[in-house]
Amino acid sequence: MQPTHRGLSGQDRGMVRRQFRRTGATFVALLLAFAMVAGCGSAATDAGNSDPTVPIAHKFGESRVPVNPERVVTVGWNDQDFVLALGVVPIVTRAWFDNYDNYPWVQEATGGKGVETLSGEGIQYEDIAAARPDVIFAIYETIDQATYDRLSQIAPTVVQPGDYPDEETPWDVQLLLTGRALGKEAEAQALADQVNARIEEAKAANPGFAGKVLVEDFGPENGGHYLIGGGDPRRALFDALGFEAQDAVGDVSEENVSLLDRDILFVNGATKEQMMQSPVFAGLDVVRQDRTLYTTFDSNLGGALSYSGPEALLYALDQLVPQLSNAVNGRPIADLSNA
Repeated sequence: MQPTHRGLSGQDRGMVRRQFRRTGATFVALLLAFAMVAGCGSAATDAGNSDPTVPIAHKFGESRVPVNPERVVTVGWNDQDFVLALGVVPIVTRAWFDNYDNYPWVQEATGGKGVETLSGEGIQYEDIAAARPDVIFAIYETIDQATYDRLSQIAPTVVQPGDYPDEETPWDVQLLLTGRALGKEAEAQALADQVNARIEEAKAANPGFAGKVLVEDFGPENGGHYLIGGGDPRRALFDALGFEAQDAVGDVSEENVSLLDRDILFVNGATKEQMMQSPVFAGLDVVRQDRTLYTTFDSNLGGALSYSGPEALLYALDQLVPQLSNAVNGRPIADLSNA
């Protein structure tokens, strides 16, 4: 499957999802009653509820999540990647890339079983309620107040902090927030430290990355291009490695393809052979001088950069850093279309 250029927001994305079991109205009513009690609990002990809760602050205020929740549902586009990295397999999750279950870090985290996905398009409230979650993660999605209120009637819901634009929460902030809600703060911090140490190691070995402008062309097709801007989690790794982002963001027509012609170009969603069918693209200096990297949405690398959980980032670092170094230093670049 190819995600759309916009990637993480809107209702126009074609998703393939498995049908998940629905329950009757009586069961849902009981579930909602339970969830309202859980959502209003105190950090100590509520009357009639012996389970303590953990306060999680976010852009709509605060959610009270049961300590060490067991039944987890994720409805953000990439939240499952962070939950899995902390050793928790969601009961059901939001579908995005069809081949998610085949990524090596997902295979390892799930014992090869993958994850169950919600049916239909958008946020499926009845399916979520049927999963009887202890907590719902909706960090990497544009959640409005009405959606948050409706999800919170089902279970305590964790959305992004108010410090960042929608869908631009940094990966490490998302990881630590997820870890706190799952009662796995130490594990989350250890993973963040591991990824950051690898990034610092790569930067130290490649000082030439600093200040170079890297353009990410996301999902180019039919002569169109979509440029990912700085702060977007889908290019978080490039930003962290010291590359600067281009000024232009969003859709770019073939007539303006010169906007791609900077120090390094990363094409995410097409092979070199496909892109070279455009004479205008093939004539760019960054292409002719072999400073362009290509991968596809079917590749593990394409998925790793889009999901950007800690294990995904570690995978992407292994694949990308040597080839970025080659591009910066004028050496031949390996084909990453199947990386």
